[in-house]
Amino acid sequence: MVDSLTAATARDLVLGQQRGEFSAGEILAAHLERIDALNPLVNAVVTLDREGAGQAAAEADRHRGAGGPLGLLHGLPISFKDTHATAGLRTTYGSPLYADNVPTSDDEIVHRIRRAGAVRVGKTNVPELAAGSQTFNPLFGATRNPYALDRTVGGSSGGGAAALAAMFQPIADGSDMGGSLRNPASMCNVVGLRPTPGRVPEPGAAIGHSPLAVAGPMGRTVDDVALLLAAISGPHPGDPLSFEDGAPSADAVTPADLGGLRVAWAPTLGDRIVVERQVLDVLERAVPTFAGLGAEVELACVDLAGADEVFRTLRAAEFDHLWGSRLAERPADFKPDIAWNIRQAQGLTGRDLMRALAELTRLQRAAHAFFDRYDVLLAPASQVAPFPVVLPWPTTIDGVVQDTYLDWMAACYLLTPLGVPAISVPAGFTPDGLPVGLQIVTRARTESALLRVAAAFEAATGHAHVAPDLSADSG
Repeated sequence: MVDSLTAATARDLVLGQQRGEFSAGEILAAHLERIDALNPLVNAVVTLDREGAGQAAAEADRHRGAGGPLGLLHGLPISFKDTHATAGLRTTYGSPLYADNVPTSDDEIVHRIRRAGAVRVGKTNVPELAAGSQTFNPLFGATRNPYALDRTVGGSSGGGAAALAAMFQPIADGSDMGGSLRNPASMCNVVGLRPTPGRVPEPGAAIGHSPLAVAGPMGRTVDDVALLLAAISGPHPGDPLSFEDGAPSADAVTPADLGGLRVAWAPTLGDRIVVERQVLDVLERAVPTFAGLGAEVELACVDLAGADEVFRTLRAAEFDHLWGSRLAERPADFKPDIAWNIRQAQGLTGRDLMRALAELTRLQRAAHAFFDRYDVLLAPASQVAPFPVVLPWPTTIDGVVQDTYLDWMAACYLLTPLGVPAISVPAGFTPDGLPVGLQIVTRARTESALLRVAAAFEAATGHAHVAPDLSADSG
């Protein structure tokens, strides 16, 4: 029963409880057993609240037994990203600065997931301050890829992606500025959705008007991502970007009929990125799936002129606002890449920031016009396959030097300024069995349509059903 419960989809686990086939307590016990056996190999869950989880599962079962209505996520175990505040449970951001930080309240995304009935189990690993797409930090070390324990899981929602792939939990929360939902989903053969800014409100964000960083869902299937998105979406008065129109449904996702769908395929984002040959090989086999389902596919890319400068300028300014003073006081508590990124804001003027915001506006208008001509854009979700976990980041891609820890993440971060939803869906494996994800992008505020297209690709390919060969003997 342990294997059947940990491998089940989130939706099937909720339905099984409704039918009385198993309890929240049994679901939790199965997942804790798997965490105990395999987390020492993967290091995805870094803080565990076994007692609190047991109490929450028991309460979920009492509620169901009393005939109360069940939430969308009733009884589902989840460890939250260690950058999302959890009341009474340590939240470290992977940084020595917050090693002993115990919040007194939940972040809004945590609150909504728990309100929908989920059972809090613990916290999942992140890069230091969630900066960079490689999940390691000085507090907990590195998270290892369930498909190859010597490889990275990406990041920054890498602990959550690994926990999904290793079947420690059926759903995961995450956040994404430069690819932190999409990149680890690609590297762990799961699904990660970066929603339209404001779809998932963040009333606790220090800079409420910034459209760069968003919170969002991950799961092993598109339908589970949709279920979680329905639970965490909706307006909040504390988030000036939040909105309600086009609210996603909690119903099971029906794969779209792709007949006549206008698809743009941008393997190198208009020659703006370099992509590892083995990744392109996988994607070039996957993209014809759309044509096979009736779509019209052609090479095209949205206008990304200026996107690199916009992203780097606004990211550096945000980093400086958040941590510039702390860096000056405690420079030894920041890894070199973060310190470099914060210092990139030095010398920025108000004119520089206004120019970046003006370019941001132009890019978002260009994206709107592009999606008048095309229904979706396809692109790599990561420029490389999972690389050795001992490397902080890949310094070359097929011989092309990557000068900073940001360069190799451009497949995702160049699309961030467009303000549109983007999803990474399993697209296949390299000859060495390493996962590769396909990024599917569409018009702002149309997540429901995007999910249906992604579900059609998922159903036609079946890559999401390939589980890692992970056992206690793997180490």
